[in-house]
Amino acid sequence: MKTRATTILTVRRNGLVAMGGDGQVTIGDAVMKADAVKIRRLAGEKVLVGFAGAAADAFALLERFEAKLKDFPGNLLRAATELAKEWRTDRVLRRLEAMMAAADARYTLLLTGTGDVIQPSDGVLGIGSGGNYAVAAARALLAHTQMTAPQIVRTALEIAAGIDIYTNTHLVVEELACET
Repeated sequence: MKTRATTILTVRRNGLVAMGGDGQVTIGDAVMKADAVKIRRLAGEKVLVGFAGAAADAFALLERFEAKLKDFPGNLLRAATELAKEWRTDRVLRRLEAMMAAADARYTLLLTGTGDVIQPSDGVLGIGSGGNYAVAAARALLAHTQMTAPQIVRTALEIAAGIDIYTNTHLVVEELACET
């Protein structure tokens, strides 16, 4: 049975980075849980991490990522790169079906099992089944409103939930101060 779930969105604006995610977990054609929390604060509350994909796989990755953040304190980019290398080369990790978004005061990063560590040029990153819908909505809101980063994340996720059947409106949005 294929597990599908989630939309995670990260936006940077005016000294804030916000990351949000919905709460829906779907297995096959059934909603199994509506209020899952897919956003975590790591590294002494200085790093936001969101995950999409198989829940057990995502938790395994979160544990590894937390260890990398301890190995490279204050260096999100290096920790992400080291996790991506391990994820790509380790036989067990390579089979994990998940993606991660990570953000701190300086970086917003996408991490994948193929070894990708990608930083979006505009500070907007979406993953999961509704990620592209949320990114499109966030970019429009950035261009045409004065909303804050958390407001944009919440509104864009609500728009994505109206389009993507694997995304709901039980939202968690976290924010951090960031470098401008």
